[in-house]
Amino acid sequence: MDLALLRTFVTVHRAGSFTRAAALLGLSQPAVTSQIRTLERQLGRPLFLRQARGVTPTTIGDELAHKAAPHLDALVEIAETGLDDTSSQRTLHLAGPPEFTAERALPALTGLIGEDAQNFSLRASFGNADETLEGLAAGHHDLAIGTARPRGGLLTATPLCDEEHVLVAAPRWAEQTAVARRGSDGTSLLERVPVIEVHESLPFVARYWASVFDACPVAPGTIIVPDLRAVLACAVAGAGLGVLPRYLAAEALERGALVPLYDPVVPPLRTYFLAVRTGTLAMPHIARAHDWLLQVAADWN
Repeated sequence: MDLALLRTFVTVHRAGSFTRAAALLGLSQPAVTSQIRTLERQLGRPLFLRQARGVTPTTIGDELAHKAAPHLDALVEIAETGLDDTSSQRTLHLAGPPEFTAERALPALTGLIGEDAQNFSLRASFGNADETLEGLAAGHHDLAIGTARPRGGLLTATPLCDEEHVLVAAPRWAEQTAVARRGSDGTSLLERVPVIEVHESLPFVARYWASVFDACPVAPGTIIVPDLRAVLACAVAGAGLGVLPRYLAAEALERGALVPLYDPVVPPLRTYFLAVRTGTLAMPHIARAHDWLLQVAADWN
């Protein structure tokens, strides 16, 4: 079986469309289509179901991808690094949400790189859960951190850590929300405080309200900034309330720049997962980074 055909097949399987696979491979879309048809004729079975938007693998297609992809990845690794000692450096491609990756994952991996800087380098990119998993499946990343567990057998995910969320604001808002902090029905008071969020849909505030108050927030976002570190800065400046990961707000809470507006018996949690393409943990540099992150994350709270 032609390895070039297998490489094209795995790329289509990961990308979910001939057009995206063609862009990744640097080929024309008709060339990709032709190669897949050739492989299907050789196997005597269809590998994909053509749809209006992209393709869906058949059962045979899924089985072939899961068997072939790890070996093709290993061959690519050999081709990129060579066999001699002078070209032994491995580059790890990591993707994840900007705040968590910058504040936790990257500092942790710095320790690993510091131990073996001659043979280990790192490239990081930021994105939401869907973007990072799509990039991982397409082969752009080696490790992806996200809050969604991937489906199917192409990607494998391991729980990394739980993130506690806290409802915070500058001290000047504390007196106005004293009823809420005493445990009474203070949601109406909280609704009077301006809301700082990362998106118009209020993903963090809405999740907190649903978990803690069994309700939906009424107030719209007053300040929308697409980074939790900016939410933190605005909250410290007194702009309103925000829902933040405790690790991100810990320093501001400790020095009194922020105060918790509510102290639920069971705080809302969000789980992060560490995902890889199935089979790629056979590659030493990916396995080392994967194991290192899991080890360090055991001390995160």
